[in-house]
Amino acid sequence: MALLGQLGTATLVSGGALPAIAAAADGAPRLRVAVLGAGITGLSAAYELERAGHEAILLEARDRVGGRNWTLRGGDRITHLSGEDQKVEFDPGLYMNAGPARIPSHHDHILGYCRELAVPLEVLVNSSRSAWLGAEKGRIRQRQAINDLRGFVSELLEKALASGSLDRELDKATRGKLAEFLKGYGDLGEGFAYRGSQRSGLSRVPGATWDVTPVGAPPLTLGELLDDPNINMLLFEDNILMQATMVQPVGGMDRIPVAMATALRTPPRLNAEIRQIRRSGAGVRIVWRDRATGAEQELLADRAIVTIPLPILARIPSDFAAPVARAIAGIRYSESVKTAFESAPFWEAEQIYGGISFIGGPTSLIWYPSGAFQKPRQILLAAYASLKDGRALAAHPRARQIELARAGVERLHPGHGRDLAKGVTVNWGGIPFSEGPWIEWDQDDNDRASAAPLDLPDGPFVFAGSHLSQYSGHWQEGGILSAKRAVALATSAPVKG
Repeated sequence: MALLGQLGTATLVSGGALPAIAAAADGAPRLRVAVLGAGITGLSAAYELERAGHEAILLEARDRVGGRNWTLRGGDRITHLSGEDQKVEFDPGLYMNAGPARIPSHHDHILGYCRELAVPLEVLVNSSRSAWLGAEKGRIRQRQAINDLRGFVSELLEKALASGSLDRELDKATRGKLAEFLKGYGDLGEGFAYRGSQRSGLSRVPGATWDVTPVGAPPLTLGELLDDPNINMLLFEDNILMQATMVQPVGGMDRIPVAMATALRTPPRLNAEIRQIRRSGAGVRIVWRDRATGAEQELLADRAIVTIPLPILARIPSDFAAPVARAIAGIRYSESVKTAFESAPFWEAEQIYGGISFIGGPTSLIWYPSGAFQKPRQILLAAYASLKDGRALAAHPRARQIELARAGVERLHPGHGRDLAKGVTVNWGGIPFSEGPWIEWDQDDNDRASAAPLDLPDGPFVFAGSHLSQYSGHWQEGGILSAKRAVALATSAPVKG
């Protein structure tokens, strides 16, 4: 397959394909299973089916594997349903992860696949206290916002302890221990007052001689901190899904699906657009069109694991049970927009190496690269907008989206908007064969209970995808968990007929 060759065979697993097996590993009848969609969920399903001794026929409408796991490099094309196509012109070696871009340390299943398939990983700096908050009222270092706020809160709590306000809640020994802890926690000075801290940054760095001592940055006021509209983003890295230190595959997130596809005994069939999903006796009949030739073909199988995004699936003729068809048609996907530029790394002169600055507004944030430090050209993610901001940004023409992203960088990094070049935008709601990034179950008139018919098999059909997991489509881990569950469901029932 051209896709599997374009990254170079040296990056793939030479001996990763599973050995041929004549029967299912558990002694049950060997099944032929059609897997529809070669995103992470479909690839995981095919991989697990083959590992269990079954035959997996994997069909994918795109000309690549990975689905929303999509890495853009120079020469690639971005196609939107609006017709605003774009050629990526990044310099060689540079790339943008248009979809998933980070893996938390507790996502054991996708990390397990990386280990099995020898996909090399590197550190991703997801949060850096050298990055900024805000842009409208002046920018604040996250380091200063976090430590000044901690200092003021510690001072206020100590005052409450000293006044006896918490005597009913705490015994004397605990009050004393808490007061001592607050002194160190908030870096409080004499009289337990917060007057600033070197933790918040330095207005003078240590010098070459002993008498040139560091001086902490003057503290902001509590009012100034609380006035910042992005102040709640100080809790960003406390979310277990947004750990300060994550990992990413070396060379792009798509190293994972490419390695998975290479490890399959039966390669995925690309450019295979599904046209019908039907029952055939106790099994299934899948009609698909070769997008390269226009020819239609038919696949008969014992089961089908369906991972196609629901907006696409809703338009494919099928004979799903009525409650299943209603569930598929009634769910709405969210929107997400990513805009990136190639640039010289001007942010490194501001002591930023990785992490995210939260600027609010239509473009939401600026995400700095990890793994390419001090290289002359890097890729800066200048906008990553979701939910209502994503819909608003996606409503603009591509040129306007790039203009807004450039303006957001200019507000935070004055004088550097002009450094941004070769801008590209991906609106996930307009990407063919995706039409959305994920599902927000508490928005868009969605109701998780309405998806219940998709949780169990519909005769020979089993549905899978991160959107059916607790992750709601936001993380690849959910797709793998759903795939493994779907394989167990598809292969547990006896073959009839």
